[in-house]
Amino acid sequence: MPLNTKYIIITPARDEEQYIEKTISSVILQTFKPVEWIIVNDGSVDNTGTIIDKYATEYSWIKTVHRSNRGFRKAGGGVVEAFYTGYNALTCSDWEFIVKLDGDLSFEPDYFEKCFRRFEANPKLGVGGGMIYHSIDGKLEDEKGPRFHVRGATKIYRKACWDAIGGFIEAPGWDTLDEVKANMLGWQTQTLEDLQLLHHRYTGAADGSWRNCVKNGRANYISGYHPLFMLLKCTKRMFQKPFFIGSIGLFYGFISGYTKRISQVDDRVLIKYLRKQQLKRLIFGSSIWK
Repeated sequence: MPLNTKYIIITPARDEEQYIEKTISSVILQTFKPVEWIIVNDGSVDNTGTIIDKYATEYSWIKTVHRSNRGFRKAGGGVVEAFYTGYNALTCSDWEFIVKLDGDLSFEPDYFEKCFRRFEANPKLGVGGGMIYHSIDGKLEDEKGPRFHVRGATKIYRKACWDAIGGFIEAPGWDTLDEVKANMLGWQTQTLEDLQLLHHRYTGAADGSWRNCVKNGRANYISGYHPLFMLLKCTKRMFQKPFFIGSIGLFYGFISGYTKRISQVDDRVLIKYLRKQQLKRLIFGSSIWK
């Protein structure tokens, strides 16, 4: 049965000249193409802008937007700002699904077709996306994570769910809070584990291991993670690469949110729901972590 789903893609891209053509080729070869794809050059200082402009002249459904260089990578909020720059440039208004797609991925030609078959089969699926893999020493290794969590590099939102959650929160942790809120409102979120995407740049690689761990810890604080859940998360992190240093960075990022009196997400209902789910997880109860 042919798909009639109308979907759009927005890709924030910063200094992706090494990989962006892999992503563009993957989308161009899709058996089920988007009606519109906005690629946002987020202040790149390499040839990213030139590359995406070339493809925009060849394909009418690819459009580019260029942002000025802010001079630094802005954790969490920067990618959301770039995303909304693309969102505000959309000409298609009757889309049914919106995709946030990174510019350093490659995937099979039937990736989106298979994704939308899953959404078609499950009307309660509000957020979905494939499993992220990295090629390490010639072997594919997936990015471990809870099943409810779809990696920020590849997220597909049903319009009704997108409207219900109010889009993205412009803060670190946006790519977990969106799913937590979706679940709170009765939607399902799921990584489609049998659908693979190859991530050519390891998540957080642009920041380095220490800064990435600190950034993640800070994002957990801003998202309102329960301190007990976070303590156990840091303990578990000690036994993952980079050993110990990753755990210390995660803990420092979290605790410094309190010491520096950084504002948390301004949604106490959402934080209360998240913490309740985390405590259920700690006692092996039924939660979004399953």
